[in-house]
Amino acid sequence: MKQVLLIVAAVLAVTACASVPAPAPAPGPEARPYQESDTASADVDAALARARQSGKRVLLVMGANWCGDSRVLAGWLATDRFVDLIERQYELVYVDIGMPGPDRPNVGVARRFGVPELPGSPNVLVLTRDGALVNPTTATTWRNAGSRTADAIYDELATLADLPVTPGDSD
Repeated sequence: MKQVLLIVAAVLAVTACASVPAPAPAPGPEARPYQESDTASADVDAALARARQSGKRVLLVMGANWCGDSRVLAGWLATDRFVDLIERQYELVYVDIGMPGPDRPNVGVARRFGVPELPGSPNVLVLTRDGALVNPTTATTWRNAGSRTADAIYDELATLADLPVTPGDSD
């Protein structure tokens, strides 16, 4: 009888372990590059000046350190794979947009490039070296960056680096 009980207990233990869901994968690396600054507009101007010199585009990431999606996106951008893409294609600048609300800082930076509102965080604006917004329909769609895969983020940024601009915009 003891052997039967031991076998039943062992089967139950194995079954219980098999039915425990696997832990969710970590959303990705995290970084906190968003710093409060009174010079955000000047920082963007400096990135545009570097872009004119290098022939690259500007990758303007507007987010906040309190935001998990912003931190994960910044974490991916700091990995070797993304660093290589950014060094080849972009001048990167981070701009802190603080907490949502009427006094949200640096919204004027987004408005300057034709993005009237920042409905969430993060936002990714890709600019030509002359300041034309390359991705007006997707700039504010990055609020789910923490749940995107590294491959999806990489593919979108690689596409935006080569996306043709509208006639009249120089690149």
